[in-house]
Amino acid sequence: MNRAIGMVEYKTVSSGIQAADLIVKTSDVTLIEAQTVCPGKFIILFSGDISAVRVAVDAAERQFPESMIDKFVLGNPHDSIFKALSCTAEIDDVNALGIVETFTGASAIVAADHAAKTAEVDIFEIRIARGMCGKSYVLLTGSVAAVTEAVESSVSMIKEEGLVLDYAVIPSPSKEFVRTLI
Repeated sequence: MNRAIGMVEYKTVSSGIQAADLIVKTSDVTLIEAQTVCPGKFIILFSGDISAVRVAVDAAERQFPESMIDKFVLGNPHDSIFKALSCTAEIDDVNALGIVETFTGASAIVAADHAAKTAEVDIFEIRIARGMCGKSYVLLTGSVAAVTEAVESSVSMIKEEGLVLDYAVIPSPSKEFVRTLI
């Protein structure tokens, strides 16, 4: 069995709730999160065998294409993704801070997974559209070189779809400031 996660993001709550019901009825997947986020969008994040996740995403896209904003299927997601989504990652020291800000929650998770698989970085937060008018962001740390490589590679990957809002790398961020982030 291949471990995978999938996500669909809708611009309406009604379509999102219907899609969440369809997803769990269509495939053997486990809901991780299904909820309203700002500004009244609905996200559904789920896991399962890669083929089941693909079937669920495809079914949701076919049934409600007019209100779908974004989607993804990630086979073998990096382990750090789950802790970063729940803000339970433990980070001791932040040598450099990378930020990737996106227009959708799905693109933020894809960017985080790509960053973690591209360079030796720790993803410590993935904020999905809560209190940010639907925007999302990823925070990561590591050496300046690794963070730069991870951020640039992730931005390059999702930029083609027009989903990048902004990004930055901060070498040696203030320890006082970092405490407020963690």
